[in-house]
Amino acid sequence: MNVKDSLKQIDDEEMTDLFLTAQAFVFFAAGFETSSTTMSHAMYELALNQDIQDKLREEVNATFAENDAKLSYDSVRSMIYLDKVFKESLRKYPAALTLFRKSMNDHSFPGTDISIPRGTCMLIPTYVIHHDPTYYPDPDKFDPERFDKETANGRSRMTFLPFGDGPRNCIGERFAQNQSKVGLAMIIRNFKLEVCERTCKTYIKHEGSPLLAPLDGLYLKLRNI
Repeated sequence: MNVKDSLKQIDDEEMTDLFLTAQAFVFFAAGFETSSTTMSHAMYELALNQDIQDKLREEVNATFAENDAKLSYDSVRSMIYLDKVFKESLRKYPAALTLFRKSMNDHSFPGTDISIPRGTCMLIPTYVIHHDPTYYPDPDKFDPERFDKETANGRSRMTFLPFGDGPRNCIGERFAQNQSKVGLAMIIRNFKLEVCERTCKTYIKHEGSPLLAPLDGLYLKLRNI
């Protein structure tokens, strides 16, 4: 009720119980499967790349040691390598393969004959952009150092779109980031991730899945540490 009373109305939308319930449901529905998928893909790559997994575990353990074996918002943000692993997972395995947008104004690209009329519906191929070797050399390689601050600043912001961009980007971006990072940190701290006989060696996309997912699922072996 406090939220409802404090907001009253936004953009001519009355803050009814039904409206607030619908927004809460969208947060849950949109944030659960996408975050779990991202964590699964990150774990898959960490199992395939033991050196990256070991480096990440060192950072996680050091962060826990510096914070009395507890995680906080600030301590999660302080883990630079975890952020790189998270972003590279989203680069290689974006949950949304495409973004849907509608042009609100006429737009022409300088120096070309290309123009986009107002009202045009567009598909932005996130997966294709994330795997373009022009921006990401050897795009099939899992390399968190692509998101080293200096390297990342050398690329256009529009070459990394796991949450979209601009005023219509994903409203749950920060929630998804922290939720996924906390999950990965706890798993890496307590388990060693390894491949098993059922782990897919060649990643084949499941064409019928609404999100990016492998055809036969992801199977890993977890060993207690």
